[in-house]
Amino acid sequence: MLFNNTKYMKILGIDEAGRGAVIGPLVITGVILNQDHLHKINGLKDSKKLTPSKRLEIFNKFNHNVRLRIIEIYPKEIDDALESKELNLNWLEARKIAVIINHLKPDKAIIDCPSSNKQSFLTYLKEYLTTNPKIILEHQADEKYPVVALASIFSKVTRDTIVKEIEDKIKKNIGSGYPSDPRTKEFLKKYHKDYVNIIRTSWQTYKKLTKKKKQTTLDKF
Repeated sequence: MLFNNTKYMKILGIDEAGRGAVIGPLVITGVILNQDHLHKINGLKDSKKLTPSKRLEIFNKFNHNVRLRIIEIYPKEIDDALESKELNLNWLEARKIAVIINHLKPDKAIIDCPSSNKQSFLTYLKEYLTTNPKIILEHQADEKYPVVALASIFSKVTRDTIVKEIEDKIKKNIGSGYPSDPRTKEFLKKYHKDYVNIIRTSWQTYKKLTKKKKQTTLDKF
């Protein structure tokens, strides 16, 4: 659709949080704003450069003032995708991003591309679109486009909230859920057999741990 005045164009930013985590969900968010409202988020930084309290402040400020779609992808769906012949994590994300675009129907979608091969990702994504927006795919788009930075903040706050809910439910400290976190490592070492439903068992972090445990058991015989 052509616009005489670009201020009415609907701009969608999409970003995720938790892609590399071994515990908890991958969260993808799409936030849509009219072109003439983008000035309200000028200077917004990507979620990794903000403190948790600042992220929450921004989340609360915009939560009821923007149209958005948040998709949570839990460990089983991620594991099923990685263990299938048809899917991988990039393709799974592409399908979920298509759901967001089809739902919000932007004129332009700016996506923080999860794949190193942008053209391949774009081709696959378009197979699942029912609308035809202009699409901008960039790596680290949250550093360049405030609307993508806002999406990254929504994803991060949502994921952090879910991780806290998991901790409250099982009464254990799981840390951030990322393999490099010492608290996450300690949790996996102690409880990887007890809480499989919150762990991405397709991750090498988990496989190496279970392989090591299995080998230790065999060595006892």
